[in-house]
Amino acid sequence: MPATPSARRTTAQPQQPQPLAGVPMRDLLAACAAAAAVSTPPRAPEPRPAEDHREAAKDHREAA
Repeated sequence: MPATPSARRTTAQPQQPQPLAGVPMRDLLAACAAAAAVSTPPRAPEPRPAEDHREAAKDHREAA
């Protein structure tokens, strides 16, 4: 008795492994953004005008 077509398919060819699931683009972009944030050094503080330094020093002397 001949085998049915479905039986021939399953026995004739071994089942190939399923491909691994890929990484979602959202997760990939989030990982890249996190890596960039961690590896980027902090910015230097903005230089204040000399007038602000004088006012801060004056306020400090008055408080003491």
